[in-house]
Amino acid sequence: MKLIAKIIRNFFSGIWSLIDKKIIVPITRLIISSTKKFDTSGKMMENWLTKTNTLLFISLFFAVGLFVVIDQKIITFSESSAEVLKNQEVKVIYNEEAYVIEGVPEAVDITLIGRRADLMFAKQSSIHDVSIDLTGLKPGTHKVNVTYKQAMQSIDYKVNPSVATVVIYPKVSEIRTLAIDLLNQDSLSAKLVIDEVNITNDKVIIKGAEHKLKEVATVKALIDIRNLIKQEEGITTLKDIPLRAYNNKGEIVDVEIVPDKISAEIKITSPSKELPIKVIPQGIMGFSKAISSIDINETKVMVYGSEEVLSGLNYVPLVIDVNGLKENRQYKMELSKPVGTKSMSINNVTVNIAVDNAVDKEINNIQIEYRNLNEIYTVQGLSKEDVVVVVGLKGVQSVLDQIENKDVTAYLDLKGYGEGEHEVEVKVEGTDVKVQYIAKTKKVRIKIIKAN
Repeated sequence: MKLIAKIIRNFFSGIWSLIDKKIIVPITRLIISSTKKFDTSGKMMENWLTKTNTLLFISLFFAVGLFVVIDQKIITFSESSAEVLKNQEVKVIYNEEAYVIEGVPEAVDITLIGRRADLMFAKQSSIHDVSIDLTGLKPGTHKVNVTYKQAMQSIDYKVNPSVATVVIYPKVSEIRTLAIDLLNQDSLSAKLVIDEVNITNDKVIIKGAEHKLKEVATVKALIDIRNLIKQEEGITTLKDIPLRAYNNKGEIVDVEIVPDKISAEIKITSPSKELPIKVIPQGIMGFSKAISSIDINETKVMVYGSEEVLSGLNYVPLVIDVNGLKENRQYKMELSKPVGTKSMSINNVTVNIAVDNAVDKEINNIQIEYRNLNEIYTVQGLSKEDVVVVVGLKGVQSVLDQIENKDVTAYLDLKGYGEGEHEVEVKVEGTDVKVQYIAKTKKVRIKIIKAN
């Protein structure tokens, strides 16, 4: 008992020393220094402050004030209050190898009720486990409780929602062929193409509820070109390529995919082809005028694209409107990329067209050709005039003098024509674009028969 009394006495003695040192002495010094300015009043104040009763009353006043402040804080912390923890993740305990579940809320809100001091500690705690235990439940629909692991037992809580309707399905699996989807191909350099993609595994297993697997139309490996470390010719490897399952509407289906990521080897090439630039005048020249020469500052262009596209290209067309043209003119033109190509070595050219007086000329005995005819048929002209035609030419004399029969073509476009007799329009063309070609015979009669 003596020891306890001594501890209590020392405790209060320490508090009194702290108050005297930190509060009373500084205030007394402040008052004395301020009253030194007044002679008589200062001495009276000094005598008053040196009295024992005066110091006791001042100490009592500050002690009571300190008690009130502390007491109010204690009351504040002891009052009941509530705090809401929003969007708390829900963990589900079940056999993931055997079952698939639906209906589990992704997140819940937890309302904590208790003293403010407890709530403060509870919110700072790292323990906020919200779970649903499905252990022992069989396939079917079940109503289960959402439980919360309390951080402090002195706090009450409410979970919203507190009950979930969960459907448990048996997990089934299927083997599917993996497709490849190249994303962000436009980010690849215009001179490069993805020539080949080889993946480590073209078969994957999808797992899930039976009705979910029936929704899956395709499983794709999403290869993002932006993930390439370097954009250059050669073979590069991409790892951790994600896989996604889609339905026939292109929407993602939530199923398990094994493996969920793969690697791929990507072969990058830079196919190119040098093509001539072919100027194609369009329109009707001014009266009695024709083109005598066409000069272009660039005659060839390097075109980049896939091998398949490049193999079908013979030239890059440049269409120029010469309608009503009567005199020499210079054109500054922009080249249009052929369909399917990605880049060209030049994009702009300058074309000079010279104009002179036009004359007419005819070329006889031009044999008619047949194009776009189904291979099961052959064609017969019904008369000599339906097999051979005359073609009229209009151009500058010096240009026409160079034109021969082999430079002129007359043909019939028989796309869509079938067996029987038909009257078909004659079309003509030539090798020199400076010349206007005119079919003197507008239509011919032919007979289409099946080939033997």
